[in-house]
Amino acid sequence: MILAAGRGARLRPLSDRLPKALMEVEGKPLIEHLLAALAAAGVREAVVNLSWLGGIIRARLGDGSRHGLGIRYSEEGDSALDTGGGIRRALPLLGEEPFWVVNADIRTSFPFSVGNRRSRDLAWLMLVPNPAHNPEGDFRLRKERVGKDGPRYTFGGVSILSPELFRDATEERFGLAPLLRAAADEGRVSGALYEGYWADAGTVERLEAVRRRPLEA
Repeated sequence: MILAAGRGARLRPLSDRLPKALMEVEGKPLIEHLLAALAAAGVREAVVNLSWLGGIIRARLGDGSRHGLGIRYSEEGDSALDTGGGIRRALPLLGEEPFWVVNADIRTSFPFSVGNRRSRDLAWLMLVPNPAHNPEGDFRLRKERVGKDGPRYTFGGVSILSPELFRDATEERFGLAPLLRAAADEGRVSGALYEGYWADAGTVERLEAVRRRPLEA
């Protein structure tokens, strides 16, 4: 699943007419770079959630065939359901097995064929060294376990989630982070530190920085 429903308020005025998933870097939209990477790793089906200017995204991506996979869409209406609510809404399209979840506004060389998940884990998180805009990090990691010990790193917007993570969620609109923290407190979240190319293009300034620094091979 690629999370593409957000308003992109931090990208205004650019996002007033173009959804953040379609901001171009190296000649094509961010979301198309992600779809290409997922397809190269063997992913054959993707779900994209839509809200703000979602029709433009649907028109651009179509059924996904030209990107080497099939795309289905999860419509959220005029008001996006936040990260957790958006994923919960899409669960009927995602099936019963764990699935990748990727933020549409990142640029990374992360190999999506890589991922580690124990059978009882509810989530696996890709963590990255703390960037300047998030110096305190988000989660602690020690020996591939996310919990209360170890250095703090930043969540890189790439994860593998189990549908079971959402089993007790009842609200329509909610964030993903509280669910991840609760699962980590239960010892049911694993993760890995990725030190390759990664960038968050979620603000005008960071988008321009990504455009100035092409993805490293």
